[in-house]
Amino acid sequence: MLTRQDLQELIDFRSSRPVLSVYLDVDPSRGSAAAHKLRLRQVLREFEEKAPTDVEAIQRYVDHHYDWSGRSLVVFCEDQQDFLKAYSIAVPVRTRARLMERPYVKPLADLFDAYGDYGVAVVDKQGARLYHFHLGELREEASRIGESIRRTKRGGGSQAAGRRGGSAGQTRYVEELTDRNLKEAAKTAAKFFAENHVRRILIAGTETNAARFISLLPKQWRSLMIGSFPMETSAGHNAVLDKAMENAHRAEQDRESQLVDTMITAAAKGREGVMGLDDTLSAVRAGRLHTLAIREGFRAAGYRCRSCNHLTAFALKSCPFCGGVFEPIEDAVEHAVREVIAAGGEVEVIRGNQQLEAAGSIAGLLRY
Repeated sequence: MLTRQDLQELIDFRSSRPVLSVYLDVDPSRGSAAAHKLRLRQVLREFEEKAPTDVEAIQRYVDHHYDWSGRSLVVFCEDQQDFLKAYSIAVPVRTRARLMERPYVKPLADLFDAYGDYGVAVVDKQGARLYHFHLGELREEASRIGESIRRTKRGGGSQAAGRRGGSAGQTRYVEELTDRNLKEAAKTAAKFFAENHVRRILIAGTETNAARFISLLPKQWRSLMIGSFPMETSAGHNAVLDKAMENAHRAEQDRESQLVDTMITAAAKGREGVMGLDDTLSAVRAGRLHTLAIREGFRAAGYRCRSCNHLTAFALKSCPFCGGVFEPIEDAVEHAVREVIAAGGEVEVIRGNQQLEAAGSIAGLLRY
């Protein structure tokens, strides 16, 4: 499974030769293994002269080592350094290939943004079942189940209920026990979310139980809440995943729309935002970009200083920072994505947002 550490290693990889990066849709519902192999050969054909050993290495891996699990295959290869990294992923990718000086990671930023590190808590009066989903797969599962509420139900009036004043006492007892169970479950959830580096949280259960549980979570985890939905604690993890991703997709669209609006408003006021390729690249170069937003599929050529790596959208005679010479680069957006991730920032890949497109398909929020 692809992890953030894997992504960081790809970003850090250096080579004197270009790296061939391949993203292949291998969804079984869209064709057989033979059909996907044919598609791979078609995609690799244009690189047979420029990177013949890389093409051979990738085809050899697919023919002899790939187990055809998942819905996508991502491979990075620089055969002269014996560098081949392959990842099977449970979520779909668009088939494409790039030959660039570094691994092509922009599509991975999209996957991590859309499917990375979700925490889900399915709660009831007795406690919670906890899930960590990453890139469409269950990474970790835990539970904190307290005392059963059923123990208080002994006919019309149990001894416990009698000591508390009949049905009113019974009600108070159930409420107290529920709160106790959910408090312990919230503590367990906070630890679970921290250990698994969860970035977004969904709560499932009845409206009342979910609200109770949320109120008991520490503030830092409540701030990562993106939604809630009804679900029985007995549901299987596949059912939880499907429902969670459905709700996460809707919540993500709303969040992205608000984020783009914040970026563009801040940029227009000359405050903590930038928009357009050149201003955004300048912020990346200065290390000021906290969050980068790009339109899905956006690519743009640019220029990079050979001496200090300053990025710009324009062909300048010399670098304004070091006087170095600029060289053209195929995709300046890819470089921006790489730099922001390497600096610990966030990358948001936005779909179908006309406001971002009108702003140049790229924008950002600044650290300061």
